[in-house]
Amino acid sequence: MAGIGKTAPDFEDLLPAMAEKLGGDGLMRELCNGFKLLMDEETGVITAASLKRNAAVLGLQDLRDDELASMVREGDLDGDGALSEMEFCVLMFRLSPGLMEESRLLLEEMLEDQLKTAGF
Repeated sequence: MAGIGKTAPDFEDLLPAMAEKLGGDGLMRELCNGFKLLMDEETGVITAASLKRNAAVLGLQDLRDDELASMVREGDLDGDGALSEMEFCVLMFRLSPGLMEESRLLLEEMLEDQLKTAGF
């Protein structure tokens, strides 16, 4: 249709399937590998510039600089303008509704078990 702007591709949340297949440790290893792929070699963090250099790996080569910078800001918890490995992993979990729900349910289950053990 003419006149309709380009829309963002649909995001397919693959992290829950990866977690099921790889287990928790395997998923964390894969997230760490993803971080290393995107990080700036000199600084050891993901910056908007390092994300731009490696955007094609993620199929994000068509994103504008401001969009890439926004992605970094979204996960930048300490305000230093970059993503540490921990911030990257937290962001990946936050962007995965399936993993967030699964994590919430596991946390609730653990809390219930601890309350029962404590006699509540």
